[in-house]
Formats: sequence, structure tokens, C-alpha cells
Amino acid sequence: MIRTLVCENVRLLRAGLVALLSRPADIEVVAQLDDSDGIVPAAIVARPDVALIDIDMHGGPLALSVLSDAVPACRILALYSPESRGHGLGPVSAPAHALMPKTASADRVVSAVRGLARGDGLIEPFSVRRPADAIASPLTPRETAVLRVAAEGVSAAEIAKRLNLSPGTVRNYISRAIAKTGTRNRLDAARYADRQGWLLPSVPRSP
Repeated sequence: MIRTLVCENVRLLRAGLVALLSRPADIEVVAQLDDSDGIVPAAIVARPDVALIDIDMHGGPLALSVLSDAVPACRILALYSPESRGHGLGPVSAPAHALMPKTASADRVVSAVRGLARGDGLIEPFSVRRPADAIASPLTPRETAVLRVAAEGVSAAEIAKRLNLSPGTVRNYISRAIAKTGTRNRLDAARYADRQGWLLPSVPRSP
């Protein structure tokens, strides 16, 4: 049974998430909150496997950090509004294991919860278009390709297999990408690059 905690301050959204997660036989909602202040006490008591947290609400990003420190075994699914680009997770961001827009389908939310319980990671893009003021990417094409795969939360060995590279080469690309983004690990680097629009496919210019 996958024990879940839901923290969402919008009543209808919270009720919808609780109802959604209460339907599958393998998922149980063990705690639900309408603000971030009670996350740690609730999580210590309920010991959720996965926590769904609205990072748009007041204290949302901080809640990710305090929960991760208090209950490190809990996997965190950060929910955000697509229009709130730039609201939450920066280069030294709180340790969310997954990002998903609130507009995601019910099936994707349930699949994400199950995936996180298995130890998977998931990154959904914050926007489908690069912002007009986007910073030019410092990443090479190979570093970008490696981060695109790393965004799925897979191992360096799996990245190497998919891109037909050696694990050592992949680790080198990841190290360079981490240094260029000023992040802590490959998932943070992928998350930051994604927010900057650097992982989106290049659009050829018209002649």
C-alpha cells in the first residue's frame, strides 16, 4: 500500500486529489492539509511514502525542504500551476523528487505517485515555450542530451545505454552540466535547465 500525504490550500483541488488517490486499491491517503505549517508533524505521525505538495501556496517551496529533512524516506511530488513559471525551484532548489503541473490528467498523477513509490523520478516542463527573456544555454548539445534523459530520474548507466555512450563519458557530461548550472546533482541540473528552456528541442530558423 502506497501511503500518501496531500498538501493543497485550494479546497476543491485538495478534495479532488484526495478522491483521486482514494480510488486505487494500492494507494491510501493518510493525511491531508490545507497549509504548509503542519506538514512535518503530520508526516512524522503518518509516515507517507509519497507527498503531493502545492509549491504555489505560501511556504510551499520551504515545505519541501523541511519535509525532506524530517522524513527523508518520503518521496515528494511538487505540483505547480503552468502560469507560475519562476515561482518555485531554482538552481539550489528544495529537493522535490518530481514536478507535475496541476493540469496533468488523473492517470498521470496516479502513475507519478506509483512511480515515485518505486523510486522513479519525473520532470514535467514548466512551459512549452521558451520565455522571451530566456538566458542562452551554456550547455553543449551532448550535455543537453544527457540532461534530457537524466530528467527522467534514470541512472548514469541507463543514460549511457540510451545515448550509446560510456558511463564514464556520461558522468563527465553530468559533472560539467552541474558546474554550469550551479546545482547539486544531475536531477537538480536537469530541473534547472528545464526551467530555463534549455532542454526544449531547437527550432530551426527560416532561411
